[in-house]
Amino acid sequence: MKVKIIFYSMYGHVYRMAEAEAQGAREVAGASVELLQVPELIPDDVLEKSGAKQARAAFAHIPVATPEDMADADAVIFGAPTRYGNMCAQMRNFLDRSGALWAKNALVGKVGSVFTSSATQHGGQETTIISFHFTLLHLGFIIVGLPYSEARQTTMAEITGGSPYGASTICGSDGTRAASENELAMARYQGRHVATIAKKLAAK
Repeated sequence: MKVKIIFYSMYGHVYRMAEAEAQGAREVAGASVELLQVPELIPDDVLEKSGAKQARAAFAHIPVATPEDMADADAVIFGAPTRYGNMCAQMRNFLDRSGALWAKNALVGKVGSVFTSSATQHGGQETTIISFHFTLLHLGFIIVGLPYSEARQTTMAEITGGSPYGASTICGSDGTRAASENELAMARYQGRHVATIAKKLAAK
């Protein structure tokens, strides 16, 4: 049973969450888990000036995905930062290249799930995940979220990401806040939850 985590990360926050999603998925017996990143669209000189090129070196070893990588997966967990309440352009471009898979119904019945990151506490996390779901539904994915059985999302003890739609983290307006243990725990739960459901569906 294959679980693929396909993400875009500029400064590493989404990558850290992707690792946690993978950790959770690997806890499910029989799960084969692979991390992939979508292609970068920003020119190198711009990445250099923004400081992102150096940050991206930490996950440069992660292979670059093609849409066809989704075809042999039982579940795909997508991670993308918010951009004005929606997915980033890099992820949008990746999904827009999946027309051949859509035409063949190649993704129908696969499990799909989404996690995200934003700079601020109310920076469009929920709208990013929900609007992402629209595309997954068109492609035929069965959507899985982050149920309230993962009680960490209801905590009032700290500022935290997380909603019933999926795990999330807040990186701060300057990008210096790292994902908290609470947020990483939710990502691990989501990965484990997705893999568990995918395993049940694969057995039918």
